[in-house]
Amino acid sequence: MAAGVVNIRRDVDDKFYRYRMPLLLTKIEGKGNGIKTVIPNMADVARALSRPPMYPTKFFGCELGAQVTGDEKNDRYIVNGAHDATKLRELLDGFIDKFVLCKSCKNPETDLIITKGDVIIRDCKACGERTGVDMRHKLTTYIIKNPPKNPKKSKKKNTGDGSPSPSENGNGYTAADGGGESDDELTRRIKADAAVLSPEASAITKEDWSVDTSEEAVKARVKAVEAAMGAVALGGDDDSDEDADSPYSQLGRWAEENRESGPVEVYKKAEDLGIAKKHKAVQVLAQTLFTAEVVAEIPRFAPLFAKMVTSEKHQKSLLGGLERLVGVIYPDLAAVIPKILMAFYQTDILEEEVIKQWGTHVSKKYVDRDTSKKVRKASEPFLKWLDEAEDSDDDEE
Repeated sequence: MAAGVVNIRRDVDDKFYRYRMPLLLTKIEGKGNGIKTVIPNMADVARALSRPPMYPTKFFGCELGAQVTGDEKNDRYIVNGAHDATKLRELLDGFIDKFVLCKSCKNPETDLIITKGDVIIRDCKACGERTGVDMRHKLTTYIIKNPPKNPKKSKKKNTGDGSPSPSENGNGYTAADGGGESDDELTRRIKADAAVLSPEASAITKEDWSVDTSEEAVKARVKAVEAAMGAVALGGDDDSDEDADSPYSQLGRWAEENRESGPVEVYKKAEDLGIAKKHKAVQVLAQTLFTAEVVAEIPRFAPLFAKMVTSEKHQKSLLGGLERLVGVIYPDLAAVIPKILMAFYQTDILEEEVIKQWGTHVSKKYVDRDTSKKVRKASEPFLKWLDEAEDSDDDEE
């Protein structure tokens, strides 16, 4: 079925508007829990926007709270659930406005550039301006982890017409490629992310769950495990520096005593100790930053973990730290592990395959085997949700 052609800016009613794209098409497949919306011409639409097809697809998932999948080889992009074309076209307009159009001239001739400070900017080839995107949107995490394949990296500071780029864009971000402003950029990004909760995160924090969170109960639980924890209870890991003077122990103690300092200060402390990029630092922070109110606290610290979790090994360490948090430090929280996993999954910090592997392999690396079984047993509702979300795709294959 051939798609019509529309203006990239659908608010422009001009037959001679030069920037055009195919009209987004949709096709509903499956039924019941396996119903899904296939976007057969997503690759063509994305090509007209000069963006990878998974960017708008993932944007749909963020806005709808739905799981999405993409197969670049077969040009097949899917949003779980039934969504009509009109709704997705309106969402596509939102994606174009936030991640394609130049904020200055509203022209779609832009490239996305990621600075060394992990700030995303739109480099406009039409007017030469560099304008920042809203770093509070969940899609920015995905873009940073899956950068566009753009040969013109931010090292090239001149625009296509030869004019120099401004030193600072409209949002106050430094338009240069990081440089000496990286700490300030990190501060702005983390503070902006932490200040605004996504609808999914807000829904999680509003759910009722029964745990004794009184100050006395918390102190009693912490005191009961202090001896077993040692300095910060690093758990069985392949590193050997678990003494009280190790940088990990120092970070753990500091995090417990300075939770109110915020994610920026926590990251800087890890940097000062020289372990900000170490996977074990993620584990230590997971079990020391959070309290019995972990579900409500995750949105605040999610930007910090998004910054620090950069590999599968980091993800496994994060899961190990959470395992100790709910299995040893706050054992009453075991029943809340599905909500914790959902929060980290929805912010693209934990990936589906890593969670599934963790959920099906009992390990005594971080806790004893019985505790490991208990935590994984409690996580079954979330693991089942992940499996059901993929059932329709498996049937198709």
